[in-house]
Amino acid sequence: MRNFGIVQQATAALGAIALAFVLTTGAALAEHHFVGKYKTVGNDGSPMTITLMEDGTAKGEHGDEALSGKWKEKKSAAVIDWADGWTTKIKMKGEKFVKSAWKGEKPKDKMKTDDVEKIE
Repeated sequence: MRNFGIVQQATAALGAIALAFVLTTGAALAEHHFVGKYKTVGNDGSPMTITLMEDGTAKGEHGDEALSGKWKEKKSAAVIDWADGWTTKIKMKGEKFVKSAWKGEKPKDKMKTDDVEKIE
């Protein structure tokens, strides 16, 4: 009988370890679901690409301009702080990605959004 108790404890411990692994793996994957390359338009309507990397860096191209910055996930959105003072926010709206962008302080009024296509 005593060995049966040890088997139960070992089974419970292994189950707890497996559950912890699944939960932490899922959380890590959720943090990086924004990683990739996006195609959109700038506030002026011209083509723009944005690339978000796992290390938190961001690259972009807007016309002839090369952009660089840092990004992190905030409130279920990727928020990119560009070196030139602009901020871009990418989030899911229904079944698609949309973005908003502003320079300096975030406006209090409702902002224009543009569709975003994740291409990689």
